[in-house]
Amino acid sequence: MTDGELRRGGRRRKVGRMAKILALWSGDLALDEAFWTWTVTAGLLINIATSIFFLALILQDRPLAALVAGYAISVPYNVVATVGVWRSAARYAGPSLHADLARIASVILMTALALT
Repeated sequence: MTDGELRRGGRRRKVGRMAKILALWSGDLALDEAFWTWTVTAGLLINIATSIFFLALILQDRPLAALVAGYAISVPYNVVATVGVWRSAARYAGPSLHADLARIASVILMTALALT
């Protein structure tokens, strides 16, 4: 499966980013993609970017805007990513240890990123 394709019902189809996020939320993505692409890579990028915006706005004495920039974007994304990994892990056909470790790691990572 290439990037931009989603497997559902045995068929591949081309999808956009929003469809991928919806597939993440529903657990339709493979566990490795849900965890490594959406939780680790995208999660780190989104949380780092929102933290930079947060700090920049705090330095400009705009605390309300900083709160929105820092948490109103990253926390909902972290929830979507964690739920997506959790649901993808439930459908994972490999060793259950891998699914459990992905669940634990995503909860720890997204919680830590949300609190920083």
